[in-house]
Amino acid sequence: MESTTDALPATPKQIAYARALALRNQTLLPWKVQQDRRSLSAWIDAQAKINPGAQDSRPTSKQVAFAERLARIKRRAVPDECFRDKGLMSKWIDGNK
Repeated sequence: MESTTDALPATPKQIAYARALALRNQTLLPWKVQQDRRSLSAWIDAQAKINPGAQDSRPTSKQVAFAERLARIKRRAVPDECFRDKGLMSKWIDGNK
């Protein structure tokens, strides 16, 4: 039976997934974490919970396209501040449907 003090190396799939998460979250993947399967797994779990889209408050391209289409139909301009905030863009769209 294997001793519990020996750390198993991380698998190539774990490392590949961790690198993808690090890119997505724009964070560093520590070298020390990559050396142990359990610590890498814990790092992956923590990074997978982070939602990078929630940090971005800009409206989506679909929101912008729809708002611009509405603006042309209604013959009005979309306010500049709506292009900087997803919530404002949503409210403007709802008010101009």
